[in-house]
Amino acid sequence: MSNRIISIFICFVSCLCIIAQNDRDHVRRGNRLMRDTLFAKAQVEYQKAIEADNTNAIAHFNLGNALMYQNKAEDALKEYDTATKFERNKMRLSKIYHNMGVLLQSAKQYDKALAFYQNSLRNNPACDETRYNYALCLYMLKKNGGGQDNQNQQQDQKDKQDKQDKQDKQEQDKQEQEKQNKQNKQNQQEEQKPDMSKENAEQMLKAAMQDEKSTQEKMQRALQQPQRKHLQKQW
Repeated sequence: MSNRIISIFICFVSCLCIIAQNDRDHVRRGNRLMRDTLFAKAQVEYQKAIEADNTNAIAHFNLGNALMYQNKAEDALKEYDTATKFERNKMRLSKIYHNMGVLLQSAKQYDKALAFYQNSLRNNPACDETRYNYALCLYMLKKNGGGQDNQNQQQDQKDKQDKQDKQDKQEQDKQEQEKQNKQNKQNQQEEQKPDMSKENAEQMLKAAMQDEKSTQEKMQRALQQPQRKHLQKQW
């Protein structure tokens, strides 16, 4: 019974060694392909290494590099981030954070890049390249007025102003339309005022003629009455 247990234990350890060996073999093959700039093929080898051991920080880091050289920045950042969770060596951690900073710096996200460069320098304060990139990011951040966050704020302010301008214009157009409608209504009312009808004109003419006839009759009667002579007295 004890011999059987020992045999099982030895078999289990042997399997672990084979898995580990496969893991390292894929990483080494991937590294050779990277040196030959065969980045897509190197990516496949690193992915196989991760399938063999998902906690292999070096495989994740190297896969991030292969993806970065293929301009797959977002995927590369994910692999770098995974590598930081398993890596315990400060020098390698410094390189991981440095590469993450480089990707974000290339995307002009200087404020985020600075944070990764800071993490890189915490793990390796002597890295001149990281210090240089850090200083360059600070310069670009100030030059661009505060980085991505500030740009987002400026864009938000512009959007709000554009929205307000649009609302103001709509209100102005509405007022002008109401004014125009009012004027049009007034014009229509004036146009719809009835002219003097034919009947009214005839009635007014008859009334005028009647007045004229009556006046003439009065004058005729006055002329027919005897006239009295008035003598002027002598002085």
